[in-house]
Amino acid sequence: MKKVFVGGVCASLILGLSACNSDQAEVKAPETAKTETAVAVQQALTSGIDFANFDKSVRPQDDFYAYVNGTWIKNTEIPGDRTSTGAFYDLREKSRDDVKAIIEEVAATPNLKAGSDEQKVADLYRSFMDTEQLDKLGIKPIQGELDKIAALENKDQLVEYFAHSQMIGGGTPLAFYIDIDSKDSSRYATHIWQYGLSLPEKDYYFNEAERFVNIRKAFVAHIEKMFTLAGLPNAKESAEHILALETAIASRHWDVVETRDSTKTYNLYQVADLPKLAPDINWNGYLKTLGADKQADIIVNQPSFIEGFNEVLQANDLSVWKTYMTWQTLTHFAGDLSTDLDRENFEFFSKKLNGQAEQQPRWKRGVSTVNNLLGEVVGKVYVKRHFKPEAKHRMQELVENLRRAYGESIDGLEWMSPDTKVAAKDKLAKFDPKIGYPDRWENYDKLTIKADDLVGNSMRASELSHEKDLEKLGAPIRKWEWHMTPQTVNAYYNPTMNEIVFPAAILQPPFFNMEADDAVNYGGIGAVIGHEMGHGFDDQGAKFDGEGNMRDWWTEQDLKEFAARGKALVDQYNGYSVFDDLNVNGELTLGENIGDLSGVTIAYKAYKMSLNGKEAPVIDGLTGDERFFIGFGQIWRAKIKEEAMRNRVATDPHSPAKFRALGALSNMPEFYTTFDVKQGDAMYIEPAQRVKIW
Repeated sequence: MKKVFVGGVCASLILGLSACNSDQAEVKAPETAKTETAVAVQQALTSGIDFANFDKSVRPQDDFYAYVNGTWIKNTEIPGDRTSTGAFYDLREKSRDDVKAIIEEVAATPNLKAGSDEQKVADLYRSFMDTEQLDKLGIKPIQGELDKIAALENKDQLVEYFAHSQMIGGGTPLAFYIDIDSKDSSRYATHIWQYGLSLPEKDYYFNEAERFVNIRKAFVAHIEKMFTLAGLPNAKESAEHILALETAIASRHWDVVETRDSTKTYNLYQVADLPKLAPDINWNGYLKTLGADKQADIIVNQPSFIEGFNEVLQANDLSVWKTYMTWQTLTHFAGDLSTDLDRENFEFFSKKLNGQAEQQPRWKRGVSTVNNLLGEVVGKVYVKRHFKPEAKHRMQELVENLRRAYGESIDGLEWMSPDTKVAAKDKLAKFDPKIGYPDRWENYDKLTIKADDLVGNSMRASELSHEKDLEKLGAPIRKWEWHMTPQTVNAYYNPTMNEIVFPAAILQPPFFNMEADDAVNYGGIGAVIGHEMGHGFDDQGAKFDGEGNMRDWWTEQDLKEFAARGKALVDQYNGYSVFDDLNVNGELTLGENIGDLSGVTIAYKAYKMSLNGKEAPVIDGLTGDERFFIGFGQIWRAKIKEEAMRNRVATDPHSPAKFRALGALSNMPEFYTTFDVKQGDAMYIEPAQRVKIW
């Protein structure tokens, strides 16, 4: 498991109000926009706004999200093989289609050289698509691992198997990874993270609400069926033991709010002292199996979990642990096994937990497999075909404009002292933007891919990834390394490298439109850039300096003021109701909400600066400011199944898309001016209660 600090517009991006006075301002779209194709094309080339999505029965002052996206929301059905749809998800589908074309073209090429990147892409895809071969093999691809588990004679060997299982991509209650040391960004360190649960979060094991009780019952039934399909003995009894053991592990887990606290999760231990923390864990065997036994220290992210896990390890018989590890192996590789196991895996994790009606076509999942295992191989071709050099140049300009605007915003902060401003601007100046694709590509020469060995391909790829990580220990920091492929529709901020990263695939409409006016691009990709910069100054990112080291660069008074403003944002988002019985978790989503608020605030400032004092032209009946805010509103267009939404609210540090739009804009005075938002309007917040951080 490789823990990557991914922020902002993330893979789990998800994603009301009453009308008031009718004399308030309303954005006007030309009446002809709805019917004439030529005009629609012209609009796409000028404003970059899709007027067909608007719901003009909603006042923008009451629910700007519904105003900009409401008709689309009403008329759009979520495809059966997905749990969500919208701006991000549609782009992901396009990226997958683009990658599919690359893969199929490679696969159709005769006489590929053995060991070449092309052979690996073609044969990996074939190994996933050959369901006849997978059905013939049954559980044979994992039988060797099941035999190893069955042969374990004691708990010391069990702990060593935990390490082995992770190295091949299987399940484990202890997640080992190598990443930059948060307090010494010049070196890589080893880390241990809590792991081992099949359900989304610890609360799923303890919540007595009917929904959670039903999920646990379905989980037990699912395990029993999986054991039966695999021909494993004692299926019903095994399922009950597995739930009981995972419940015990979950009881020691930190919750999702605690685990995002960079301060709490940094606990540097000497390896020699690990037995004091957990005396019954075979640390020597564990680290030796991982190839990390020469390290003097290790960062334990959740020490109390390790202490508690030690108790769970001792309290349960070896036979129960062997059953659990059999399950972990079976469930982690289920999608790469026979169609009956793959289907049952879908029925629980996708259909029951997330409401997905239909399984994705095999080819879509095959493309995902290639992206996961050989992502930068196809990424090279992807950027040649789908990313223009002028797009990278324009993005570089936007990033620098946002950086300049951020600097001016810091200078103008009334609540921050001069000393802290100096440190903040130093960090800002050291942001390292990465745009489109890596300057140096990953090498897959050591990876063996076979057309008839899907599970083996996955295991070998996982082992190679682990081997590459081990090579980092004692070596210089890999400044060139990316944690997303170019074909990923996402972006991230990495605090220990102080870098903001924008893969090629997100640099498309509605986020980034080379044919559109600047206003909508600043409202779209500009807000995304600002969001990622904002992660450098959110409640966790602000703990890191410009060199990527976690240290206190704040004055005591400034830190108190910063925390108070964060608390106000927590309270605001806690008040947003997702369902009648479920609100947004303001503490869990605080970092992303700061990113959203600072992102759109700084993007607006950068847009105004880009005009050089001139008035923006009116395009398609809209002022520049109106186009900016609409550009921001339309990037959050999304629909999601209720089951998936409930899971995301419980586990995802991002607020639902609707509240990402409404929450940020409700704090911006410029939005109030642009749309004449007044007291009594549903989006109105009293000036003294509006949150301004950056």
